[in-house]
Amino acid sequence: MKVPDRVLVVGGVAAGMSAASQIRRRHPKSRVTVFERGNYISYGACGMPYNIEDPEREIEDLVVLTAEHAREKRGIDLRLRHEAKSLDLENQTLTVVDHDSGKEKHEAFDALVIATGARAVRLPLKGFDLPGVWVLRDLSDGAAIKNALKDGPKNAVIVGAGYIGMEMAHVLTERGLSVTVFEKLPQLLPGWHEETVAMIAETLSSHGVEFHTGATVMGAEAGSDGRVAAVHTEDGRFDADLVLVAVGVRPNVELATTGGLRIGDTGAIWVNQQQQTSHESVWSAGDCAEAYHRVLRRNTWFPLGTTANKQGRIAGANVLGLNQRFPGIVGTCGFMVFDLEVARSGLGEEEAKREGFDPVAVTIRQRSRAHGYPGGVPIQVQLVADRETGLLLGGEFAGREGAALRSNTLATALASHMTVADLQSLDLVYAPPFASVWDPVLVAANQLIKKVS
Repeated sequence: MKVPDRVLVVGGVAAGMSAASQIRRRHPKSRVTVFERGNYISYGACGMPYNIEDPEREIEDLVVLTAEHAREKRGIDLRLRHEAKSLDLENQTLTVVDHDSGKEKHEAFDALVIATGARAVRLPLKGFDLPGVWVLRDLSDGAAIKNALKDGPKNAVIVGAGYIGMEMAHVLTERGLSVTVFEKLPQLLPGWHEETVAMIAETLSSHGVEFHTGATVMGAEAGSDGRVAAVHTEDGRFDADLVLVAVGVRPNVELATTGGLRIGDTGAIWVNQQQQTSHESVWSAGDCAEAYHRVLRRNTWFPLGTTANKQGRIAGANVLGLNQRFPGIVGTCGFMVFDLEVARSGLGEEEAKREGFDPVAVTIRQRSRAHGYPGGVPIQVQLVADRETGLLLGGEFAGREGAALRSNTLATALASHMTVADLQSLDLVYAPPFASVWDPVLVAANQLIKKVS
């Protein structure tokens, strides 16, 4: 394969800059141009809630790589506020609009990397376009919310009880607001195990967060100043001078569709494990693209920064013909709500049923430290396996010390296609400050093995 001379990258955050940097490092003679429609590149989006919690920190602290460093040190032709609007694969050109000048340009390429990410879902409800109604996806969103908090809002309504909803319930409470969460599905954290959800609900209640599940939000009303003042729901009217919509994200695939690229069953851009799309000269990575799931053994969509960075590196290497393979994900994620650590990896019990497994599950509680060593707290572990084969399928962790990082043990086991017996025999660390002789993971495996064939 001939090394491409002219490479275009659309998107300058995790996946896009990882791909561009990889190409420039491995082949400095390649001309790499990155088009980013926003004002920032390479920032830690997952850190936004925690940055917002601290009024003394600048939101720009989350920027990992500045535009100046990318241009001067890495030799990348970076163009901010440039948006790719359409793709012509027959002529291998990209139509780009410069938002500062308003001019439209046609850029030719030998290879293209699409890393357009995902966008927050906005609700088409009356009043949800008022000032004071926010989403939290890009760094500009984080900056806007942080700036809005300087005005001293008193009542916040969060629509959606996923990761962002839970984190921001914590953050806004810590910033002194009265917080109410609405989730249209029957439980907080839809798709999570009920015993994990119960711990989260208890934590929210103990910190004064009100929440309503199975609740339909119908709209918002403005106050005398023209800003949002209240939210209307089936449960009544709720004062709100700050509203956060956190009902999920959608992959940005519009550019890919203009070029006729294949869109996967998930709604994200289809890629193989080399991050190549349905066109031989185009790769895709990050939140706009699918990822191979090691447990399901097929493509899925699981937008997360760590996956985006890994996929971006693979895409960049393969633009140069190195034929590297992204081995896939197992769906590991975690968050913190007040002092409670929560994490999961793999499939939940209900998801496993939908995927055709015959799942069995156990939930245990075990102290984080050895008996007699001061300071230990309970960790709740839920494990899921296939009844017939004993294959591990997934699990969840919740606790106030040492819970989240234990999910890494499960993630490794899932990536290795371990059985419950394999997990049970792992040589995990034992030291009284960190774990008992039987780590909580092993205790759960000991119970689960009784349920498999």
